[in-house]
Amino acid sequence: MKTYIKKDVVEHIHRQIGGDIKEIAKIVDETFYAIRDLMSQKKIELRIEIRNFGVFEVKKTKAKPKARNPKTNVVIYVPPRRKTHFKPGKLLQEALKEPI
Repeated sequence: MKTYIKKDVVEHIHRQIGGDIKEIAKIVDETFYAIRDLMSQKKIELRIEIRNFGVFEVKKTKAKPKARNPKTNVVIYVPPRRKTHFKPGKLLQEALKEPI
């Protein structure tokens, strides 16, 4: 499996549109920081929709009063928390459905 890092994203954008690579890196950084900051707000649930790409959601999970540690079989309480979810947009779904 190929793993891409942020530097690969910056280089890909640089090849597509040109320009100063340091400026592109700054824009990519700020974009990721903005998404992270919006998702880490204290709101219980929220949704960030990026048209033609997908939807990032923060959802609430229920508490689990009788969760079990599979290694030790000890019953523990897991408090309610928030989790992230990504739903790809229509164009991304269609691109992933194409045969390899």
